Amino acid sequence: MWPVKLAATVVSFAVFAACNPLLTHPIKRFAYGGDLAKSYDFLIIGGGQAGLALASRLSEDSNTTVLVIEAGDTGEAVQDKISIPSSTYFNSLTKSEYDWSYETTSQTNLGGLAVTWPRGKVLGGSSAINGMYVVRPSEVEVNAWAGLQDSEGAKSWSWSEYYKAMEKSETFTRPSADIANEAKITSNDQSLGSSGPIHTGFPGFTYSTVGDWNTALASVGISLNPDPYSGKTWGGFVARSFIDPSNWLRSYSRSAYIDPLSSRPNLSVLVKNTVTRIVFASADNHTATGVEFAATRDSEKQTVGVNREVLVAAGAVGSPQVLMLSGVGPKDILSDANVPVQLELPGVGQHLQDHPSTLVVYKSDKDTFAKSRQSGLNTPQFNSFVNSAIAYVNASFLFNGDAATLQQQVQSQFSTNLIPSTSPEVLEGAKAIYDVRAKTILPSEVGQIELLLGLMFEGTISIGVALQQPLSQGRLYIRSSSVFDYPVIDPSYLSHPADTTILRQGIKVARMLSKVSPFSDSLGDEISPGPGVVTDDDIDKWLAGPAQISTEYHPSSSCAMLPQSKGGVVDANLKVHGLNNVRVVDASVFPFVFAAHLGGPVYGLAEQAANIIRAQYNLPSTNSSSASSSNNSNSKPTNSNPHNGGIGYGAHSSVWTFFMLALVIGLYM
Repeated sequence: MWPVKLAATVVSFAVFAACNPLLTHPIKRFAYGGDLAKSYDFLIIGGGQAGLALASRLSEDSNTTVLVIEAGDTGEAVQDKISIPSSTYFNSLTKSEYDWSYETTSQTNLGGLAVTWPRGKVLGGSSAINGMYVVRPSEVEVNAWAGLQDSEGAKSWSWSEYYKAMEKSETFTRPSADIANEAKITSNDQSLGSSGPIHTGFPGFTYSTVGDWNTALASVGISLNPDPYSGKTWGGFVARSFIDPSNWLRSYSRSAYIDPLSSRPNLSVLVKNTVTRIVFASADNHTATGVEFAATRDSEKQTVGVNREVLVAAGAVGSPQVLMLSGVGPKDILSDANVPVQLELPGVGQHLQDHPSTLVVYKSDKDTFAKSRQSGLNTPQFNSFVNSAIAYVNASFLFNGDAATLQQQVQSQFSTNLIPSTSPEVLEGAKAIYDVRAKTILPSEVGQIELLLGLMFEGTISIGVALQQPLSQGRLYIRSSSVFDYPVIDPSYLSHPADTTILRQGIKVARMLSKVSPFSDSLGDEISPGPGVVTDDDIDKWLAGPAQISTEYHPSSSCAMLPQSKGGVVDANLKVHGLNNVRVVDASVFPFVFAAHLGGPVYGLAEQAANIIRAQYNLPSTNSSSASSSNNSNSKPTNSNPHNGGIGYGAHSSVWTFFMLALVIGLYM
């Protein structure tokens, strides 16, 4: 009888495996030595959101070899926590080995609070652990970014070009009619991608409160936006999420750009190893020859060579840290950390920005996700629910039509004392960023505050209030020569007085919404800030207290794309100023943080970076906007990984399949 059972099991396993790329193409950590080639055309530091997208695109040319080095693990052991959207709230990877768990310095303007910064330490990076909101920046912001550049490459970051790159990264699926009607979702498919690797859409479950939220926004004068993805991002809307509606699972950098690649022998991924520094030809030669890496603080360091370029994609914390550890950064910081100076570049780690946020919380006996979950709901559609109802509110609305007074105050409040650097170049760049905020963005319709409806937890409904255009600028810097010592992170939250003023107005708008029926019918008494916090002075003091401000998890700008004369780190082609073959490709290069969630912008950045690099080296591509799953099997990549067949993860998929079948046989014998 057991042969029949065995045959049935083998067939079942084969079908399951064929539908599950995590089984048919398992990622295994490389062994040291023979598995790695001596050198690769491109070395990518960081297998996160941008790094994996970039690796997939560059390796579309079968003659181009790419190695990604990722400090974290593959994520296979925790796929349920990554892939099931609601796990973001109820089964999170934060504060685990898959989270860097950074922490800021004690923030003077937050009552001494040190704010935790979760960042993904796993293949896919923060795209594997984030809240999955899909929000693009506005045309106003993107063109302002391009306007800060002084080279021909700046046009790559104009709205018309960057929009195409963001669109190329995604495939959008419309919500069902039932979901759209209940949540009052409208969408313009013309501004959304249709053939990219990343899937975007809406959860398969929603609540009537979402629709009531949209009604309340319109009632108070915040216009609903039927097309927030074509450059006009303000107003209220239900944001898309990084969800694949074919299976109701998270769509993230690994699942979209890497897992579908059935044959890519010229692409290798090394996990659980941290790059300790970039290696240069000599102290006087600013050409990178490779990178040094190690598994742990006490492990032997190893080096792998590079033929063309080192691409740093370690995130807004990791990228400036790697540059400084490589001797590229502010001279005083390098000297204090006992790091030999390769190139003095004072802007590395400067201009650090984030979205500080707070919550207005109400008691509620209405259905929320947690309440429904306790009642027994447990379908894939239900578990795909995540918060996504938002609104971007401009200065004119926040200040009752009098944004001009605020603008005049802000324009007169720039002070070099607010900038944590004495470098003339960095100060000039900080002033340029400040002027963009004060003169271009503040008087526009771009949101100064994001409001976010929270329906996840039992007994409460919350309205998040997040500052989108902070005038405060911070910094981060290394304190030793070891990558295993975390850098000092100081975002200088609320160091500019206008940041507190704008947040205060956001809280007032949230309270205004809470009084509008039918949305107000879902809300009970206000828990926080509470009925005792009424006047402007009350709110300002409350915001300055400990534990009232958190992060919206959007650090950026620490390797700002600015001219070198303005303290920039990279030029408009993403090349590090003064280095011959090193680029940075992640959220650290945005010169200022956008009024957006940074997932979509980073995918667009990676797509555009791939375009720029391929153009420089005349590399062919598949000419497809989806991740390619095939290569010319007759091509012989230079310095290729010794494995044949699948992606160079250190294990061939057929070997894995055979092992699993052998295990099944063993169970029946």
